[in-house]
Amino acid sequence: MQPRVDVLSHEQMEQIHEYSLRILSTCGVRLDSERARELFVKAAGKAAVDGDRVRIPGDLVDWALGTAPTMVEVYNRRGTPAFQLPDRARFGIGVTSLQYQDPMSDQVTPFARKHMQLMVRLGSALQSFDAISTVGIVQDVPPTKSDLYATLDMVANTDKPLVILVSDENAFPSVLDLLEHLHGDLASRPFVMPYFNPISPLIIDRGTVFKMFHAAERGMPFLYSNYGMAGASTPITPAGALVLLNAELLAGLVLSQLIREGTPVVLGSLPACFDMRGVGSFYEPRSYLVDLACAEMMAYYQVPHCGTSGSGMGWGPDLISAGHQWFNHLVSCMGKVGLAPFVGDILGSKAFSPTVLVYANEVIEQARLFAGGFALDEGSVALAEILGVGPGGSFLTTDLTLKRFRTATFQSKIFANLTLEKWQELGMPEAGKLLRDHTRRLLDRLDPPGDHAELMARGEAFISSRIA
Repeated sequence: MQPRVDVLSHEQMEQIHEYSLRILSTCGVRLDSERARELFVKAAGKAAVDGDRVRIPGDLVDWALGTAPTMVEVYNRRGTPAFQLPDRARFGIGVTSLQYQDPMSDQVTPFARKHMQLMVRLGSALQSFDAISTVGIVQDVPPTKSDLYATLDMVANTDKPLVILVSDENAFPSVLDLLEHLHGDLASRPFVMPYFNPISPLIIDRGTVFKMFHAAERGMPFLYSNYGMAGASTPITPAGALVLLNAELLAGLVLSQLIREGTPVVLGSLPACFDMRGVGSFYEPRSYLVDLACAEMMAYYQVPHCGTSGSGMGWGPDLISAGHQWFNHLVSCMGKVGLAPFVGDILGSKAFSPTVLVYANEVIEQARLFAGGFALDEGSVALAEILGVGPGGSFLTTDLTLKRFRTATFQSKIFANLTLEKWQELGMPEAGKLLRDHTRRLLDRLDPPGDHAELMARGEAFISSRIA
């Protein structure tokens, strides 16, 4: 017995695809790269390109869907298989926050290298997380070196797969050179996936194309994800947002295959809403509905998926962020979501909270238990025990209870199951304080990988030689 969430019928998926093809073939996309436009001229003829506007015919989309890999195998830094996409929902920590929120005081300070190192180690220690995404923008080093130091601090503090977001496009080749210097080949057993964003609506900017070329030419898989704000950069209706974002993803897929046929790509959307009062963005229930629908469209195309993580919501480890953590992770585990790479950021993604991350670790564990369902066979039903115990009996000492009582139910590492009397006896503890204390204890005992010192020394030397 396994609970599932299905959003779209097959007919609806075909309809969304048809709408998307109509957008691409009639309106097209703005492509801010002459080199990329030349690829479309070769593939679809001169009529497909008008200035910076590229119109993409349906047969070119079909070709790209046929050449893109249907599965991406992801490894850890040691070369051991970590996970594959598609599979069950996978989660990563991140993403590119400007501030770090102290787990005890909630005060925020500019994100620094020490925060990057600590958060990468924390994400590495938390078992529910499968990948580490760029957690913040390091601000205590020169801006020209920020992306390099952030990447070094990620590689040297975890063995888990990495999703890297490079803010300075001109630094991207040097970041890949650093990774090759530290690790060697990045393609055969990939543990690093760069993350790229086009600009909604319907723009593939020069920086995104530049990074796509460099990643594809080195044989690296990458994530191509758009960020939409309903009512601003997409139509305000969920259907309109879904179709527009889907069309943009198909355009990116075509470009990736024109750059290098067979390039492994993971596609997905961050379908947020525009706050006309606060002039920001936020997630609401239909955001997660659109995310599930996007995941189903990628399954329909047989393309690996990445999606939203409920990130950016809340002011810290509060009820707001807790609600979104539960909402996103539960439906992700029950749907066709592939990788949700950005967990732990708050306040419009401008700050990162280790306390929210620790809480989310337990949420994901419970969501996976729920989505995993349970076996329904004679042994699991325990029919013989029921017949043997009979009316008014007890199962406290039956064989199955004695065998499974330690593992049969979820036991929180943070919150004890307290009776009223026990809660009063302990001085009426607050759940939030227990979470903060648990987070602080975790942070105090984090250790880096065994090769941390060697990687840091080699990486520091590389960065010093590359950029003065």
